[in-house]
Amino acid sequence: MPATDPLPAERLQITPPHRELLDQVLDKWSLEVLHQLCERPSRFNELRHAIPAVSQKSLSATLRRLERNGIVARHVLSSRPVAVEYRITPLGKTLRNPVDALLDWADQHLSAIEAARRTYDQTT
Repeated sequence: MPATDPLPAERLQITPPHRELLDQVLDKWSLEVLHQLCERPSRFNELRHAIPAVSQKSLSATLRRLERNGIVARHVLSSRPVAVEYRITPLGKTLRNPVDALLDWADQHLSAIEAARRTYDQTT
């Protein structure tokens, strides 16, 4: 019988840096912010209005985290008063396809997942 275990090089390796990065760019608010910024650059209050459930504190922390990871750029506009606009970076744009693939997978399998959850909840 052939071995079904993948070769060592083929095994998925999730290291602490991977986990940290994925936690920071795929969390609830980050996905919403990325969605908005992929459409167009936005000011802070535009993002707040586009994502009404996010608090000011959470949005601010999310933008700082995405900026730190090189996903979002903060651009100071030369206006009076001074304003800040957030833009998706070229690196951030590369997240679009993998995130879309995950969302497509979720759409395709959501009914099966919900059925599994119901079954689990009924037996526990």
